[in-house]
Amino acid sequence: MASFPENRQKQRHKKKKKDKKGETLTVEDLKFLGLQLLSSRAHINNLPILLSVLSPSSPANLVLESLISLQSFFLPLLPEVSSTSSLSKKTGAEEDPDAFYTSWLRARFDELVNSLIEIAVSYTSVEAIKDVALDAIMDFVKQEKEGRFNSAIYHRLLKSIVSNAPSTQPLLNLLAAKYFEYIDIRYFTYTSLDKISKDCNSTTIFGTTDDRKNNLENPGEETESRFEVSIRIIYNILSCVPPLETLDEQQSHEMWSQLCEFAIQMKFSFVYQLHVNFSVTSIGLSSKDEGNKSSNVIDVEAGLLGSKMLSTDRIMKKFKLRFTKAWLSFLKLPLPLDVYKEVLATFHQNVIPYMSNPAILCDFLTRSYDIGGVISVMALSGLFILMTQHGLEYPKFYEKLYVLLKPDVFMAKHRAGFFQLLDTCLKSSYLPAYLAAAFTKKLSRLALSVPPSGELIIIALIHNLLRRHPSINFLVHQQVDDLVNGDASAEGDDFEENVRKSNADPVVQSMKHCIDPFNNEEANPLKSNAMRSSLWEIDTLRHHYCPAVSRFVASLENDLTVRAKTSEMAISDFSSGSYATIFREEVRRRIKQCPVAFYRETPTCLFNESDFPGWSFGDQQLGVEENGNRADGVGKITLESEDRDVKRLRIESY
Repeated sequence: MASFPENRQKQRHKKKKKDKKGETLTVEDLKFLGLQLLSSRAHINNLPILLSVLSPSSPANLVLESLISLQSFFLPLLPEVSSTSSLSKKTGAEEDPDAFYTSWLRARFDELVNSLIEIAVSYTSVEAIKDVALDAIMDFVKQEKEGRFNSAIYHRLLKSIVSNAPSTQPLLNLLAAKYFEYIDIRYFTYTSLDKISKDCNSTTIFGTTDDRKNNLENPGEETESRFEVSIRIIYNILSCVPPLETLDEQQSHEMWSQLCEFAIQMKFSFVYQLHVNFSVTSIGLSSKDEGNKSSNVIDVEAGLLGSKMLSTDRIMKKFKLRFTKAWLSFLKLPLPLDVYKEVLATFHQNVIPYMSNPAILCDFLTRSYDIGGVISVMALSGLFILMTQHGLEYPKFYEKLYVLLKPDVFMAKHRAGFFQLLDTCLKSSYLPAYLAAAFTKKLSRLALSVPPSGELIIIALIHNLLRRHPSINFLVHQQVDDLVNGDASAEGDDFEENVRKSNADPVVQSMKHCIDPFNNEEANPLKSNAMRSSLWEIDTLRHHYCPAVSRFVASLENDLTVRAKTSEMAISDFSSGSYATIFREEVRRRIKQCPVAFYRETPTCLFNESDFPGWSFGDQQLGVEENGNRADGVGKITLESEDRDVKRLRIESY
């Protein structure tokens, strides 16, 4: 009998705590309230008290204890709790006590989910609490609708992650590490991101009201808007989701929802399977009225995705379709410049191979290619794949590629892939001679203004071009007389007339005055006059200060028209070069003689005859020596004769 007064006293104590909205609750109090809630329906009023504790500002131990009790209470009741939309359609729901109770539970459950999402995305929450909250949310996603995937709760979670972008990167890392390995989660991630991207593109193109007000008040400060940060988070989510590789018939992929096992046990009939397939196809593949999908059809789609009754080809088709829609919606957003570059850098590897129809990306890639600069260089990879593998026709492709050849590209971050693609694009034997000559001459002119690493790439590219296109080998050494004779190749009066025309040609006149007719500023390769020029720039590299360049340019002196004796050079061996790589190669290189600071043999003259042709420094030195010797001999003879005369005078005086 003593226990009943104690229980009443504890109940009065808990009512006081309830009036204070849980401000003075302890862990023991929350544990007692949770045990009461799980023991009997009579303590259902403890539910709002426990919910009031779920807040990012509450202590972590209280949030954890309340979360454990609430999750244990709601998980068994989830199959019985109907959605709010279905309850509103029932007539007389307010008069039925059970229906009213179920509706109230559903409202409390929605409040619990909102609180968990708020805790998960808040920057003030402890990392451990974020992990537990995320696990609880994903359990509700998994078990709320009899094992079907609850896409509504998952969509709310992703939308909150994108909306609270600055503080959600740790949560995104947890989500990717723990749940992106499941196929159904990947599938509905693409579905939710498709909707979120469309909402962002239609409502917040110019940012939020606060961002616009901040930009007007502080025009000098370059602040990143919340909309741009949200775009970065969407891109991070898309990048974190691993693509679905090729499925085998015997390959099993783990699912987060459990409807697939339920479907196998129940053995759906063939008629029901056709009905479900028709519903999924008619609704899942349409892009209109996606927000008005009924929940039962989405649930059937979620279960059917995991069912083994679908063939692997159909699963791949549906997955690629969601992948395509998500990326297309994202690419329609106004991407920041750094995100734009990151997308283009991996576009040909991470996006194009997994699209349902890669030709849809032609508009995005052609617009990127027309921008110019580094953006065009990075868009070339994806555009090249569409042209070679998916039948894309892009007019004036080589003219755009010709314009990209500037000194800046030799110092770009992604120059290695660009030069390899450039070499591949110029590999076709059907390339016109004027086009091959224009690219060769353009690269030759660039050799005068790029670092040594870029000159090595240029020499390798020109080597391959001269070997592939023998018709442009005359560029190696073309003189003015050859050009005039080529233009005036006729007989009789025609010969004199052609000579007169060639002499009147300004290009020939400029060549006679040692002026290169090549127009380096011309954007059209046909009008650049490359066929009338020569590769004199390459000849200057023979005396380059860098030994690697001067040695490598000697490869162009071979007869490249004999293909059997020569081979193409791999551009990948030179495309990533720099001063550091050249220095390392020179240090490793073994030389026969090492330069020393002293003469191995004593020099006989100051200059050699080869240094100054026409001069003979050694002969002059020998002549001076001979003249000196002759003068010394004459002096000696004179002295000797004088000595004899003096001696004779002395003798005669005696």
